[in-house]
Amino acid sequence: MKKILIVVNIPKFFASHWLRNALIAKQAGYEVHVASSDGNEVAQIEASGLIHHKLPLERSGRNPFKEIQTFLSLLKVVKRVKPDLLHLITIKPVIYGCLVAYLTKTKAILCAITGLGYVFINSNKNTFLKSMVKNLYKTALMHKNLTAVFENETDRDTFVEEDIIAKDKTIIIHGAGVDLSEFNFVPEPEGQIKVVFAARLLKDKGAFEFVAAAQQISATHEAQFIIVGDIDPDNPASLTQGDIATISRNKHISFLGFRSDVASIFADCHIVVLPSYREGLPKVLIEAAACGRAIVTTDVPGCKHVILANETGLLVTVRDSKSLADAIIQLIDNTELRQRFGAAGRQLAEHKYCESIISATYISCYRKLLSSV
Repeated sequence: MKKILIVVNIPKFFASHWLRNALIAKQAGYEVHVASSDGNEVAQIEASGLIHHKLPLERSGRNPFKEIQTFLSLLKVVKRVKPDLLHLITIKPVIYGCLVAYLTKTKAILCAITGLGYVFINSNKNTFLKSMVKNLYKTALMHKNLTAVFENETDRDTFVEEDIIAKDKTIIIHGAGVDLSEFNFVPEPEGQIKVVFAARLLKDKGAFEFVAAAQQISATHEAQFIIVGDIDPDNPASLTQGDIATISRNKHISFLGFRSDVASIFADCHIVVLPSYREGLPKVLIEAAACGRAIVTTDVPGCKHVILANETGLLVTVRDSKSLADAIIQLIDNTELRQRFGAAGRQLAEHKYCESIISATYISCYRKLLSSV
């Protein structure tokens, strides 16, 4: 039985985005191991029948001694597991995992570049850090039997144009997929219009633009604005508890915090909004489309690749709360347009983002890489 070791930063991200794909790989006959930092979701991963290995991995940590410890811990895990293929997800697992693969002579690597992240989005703030990360990526991705998965064409083109990886070693896979039976199509509810922002509470996700737009709209329209998500202390762009306290004082905005029942929240709303500065492929928008909800998002890589502009949702100018407010108002005022966008979004999810389609593509990647071993 071939062994696959999936390395990801935190178990929460694995459980929400990758668990079902891993279980499908297990059903396909692979022995699947997962390595990540510790967390509440480890028990869920192990209960599902996967083998978990804990790593002292900090997503945003820059302490060189702790980073060396993380690298050595991953090296130890790989030596113990002896995987036939490493599936590396997000920046540190990709860079560290590829370097470990050289040392252990692991013969097949699948790297998931799930977005360019804080370093690239804020490259004007630290060009040295961006240059260092680019060089680390370039070194890591030189393995001869490696495929890099990108979630949108713009991110892939960035890596190719900056000579980080050759195009023939890349593939586009549209996210981790969505369970269409969990996120099923539900007609809009009756009553007051509800507009939902569901994401990690980061400046880069457009959280402040959403709040500003809600304030502008509330001056002329009756609508309820709902924020679903939590702060991310490991991310430099995270909102603070003080920011949350300030937002919560706004009578037009309801703050729900982290919720695991996103499907039911979407079922009870009318519009889903993500004014992000850049994404890989935001799963929240795929889930919203699957539920048949009209979308408002920014005209940036990742976000613009999820929707069909003016067919499943509206694109707005990034970092512009006025543009965001105008688009939301357009949907508040036009029930027929909202519902037409929602129905088209469901069709898009069924044909492009269905979990079984995405999982089959990943299994195909595994088989192709392992056939070269």
